[in-house]
Amino acid sequence: MAAVTSLVDHAMQLTLKQLRYFVCAGENASVTKASKAMFVSQPSISSAILHIEQETGLDLFIRHHAQGLSLTPAGQRFMLKAKQLLEEADNLSKFATSLSEDISGHLRFVSLPTFAPILLPSVMRGYIDRYLDVQVQCDEADQEKIISGLLAGHYEFALTYDIQLPAELDFTPLADFPPYVLLPKEHALADRSSLHIEELANEPMVLLDWPLSRDYFYSLFLSAGVEPNFAYKAKSLAMVRGLVANGLGYTLFNTPLVSHTSLDGHTMATVPLAGSPRPTRLGVASLRGIRITPAAKAFISMLEQHVVFFQQQNTGLKMS
Repeated sequence: MAAVTSLVDHAMQLTLKQLRYFVCAGENASVTKASKAMFVSQPSISSAILHIEQETGLDLFIRHHAQGLSLTPAGQRFMLKAKQLLEEADNLSKFATSLSEDISGHLRFVSLPTFAPILLPSVMRGYIDRYLDVQVQCDEADQEKIISGLLAGHYEFALTYDIQLPAELDFTPLADFPPYVLLPKEHALADRSSLHIEELANEPMVLLDWPLSRDYFYSLFLSAGVEPNFAYKAKSLAMVRGLVANGLGYTLFNTPLVSHTSLDGHTMATVPLAGSPRPTRLGVASLRGIRITPAAKAFISMLEQHVVFFQQQNTGLKMS
């Protein structure tokens, strides 16, 4: 038992290559034959055996002058454990290969709530129908939580904006979405073909109060040299839309509006912002230096195709 305990204690200090050289020498009862079988020099085999003996404190072989080697009792037990370890290593290698090739397993990603409801359900439906062996989980979070989640390794990728992304993240752009004005249907400015941001400064604004997102919308006013009139703040898109639709103010959105009706049945109008304001760039963010799984690659490929289709179907802002 002491020899086995010694093997366990010291196994992590040995390389798989050294163990393979040792096993080959033991099976062939000869350093010379092991050298030929492994296509390496005899000193390489001898050095590996010597290193193992020094690390474990075991005498693994009896050296017979001009007659090769024979395993000691400890060497026989050590070789049995070494073979088991090498087999596990081979199995691990095969498992890693399957992970790099098979579209299966668990896929968890995250998205901004602005785009998740209008882009992801249909992609997930098609993906799940096609890849039956993948369990898909999509979380929703604001930009700050998305960034922290990616950096912590909680998600393989995120559908998000290129807003304040740290250097540790890679970003692949998918589409640009310019901001626009969302107004109550009966608002005096609702029939305009476009609006300058300066014209909105004195109007009550309903702010989507998310970290980084609010900074982006605020920056549009600062770039025009005016201050917005924040009258109301809300944490959900549905609440923002409801407040606007009920005449409590306007808001700025950049998500294409697929419905001009709020949850309580009131209607809204959309007006483009004049002056080519800086758009938000939607794309896929992932941790730099980490290869994403085939399951994630397949999903992102389907997502890219869907975004192109979505843009084609939603070119421009639909007026109610």
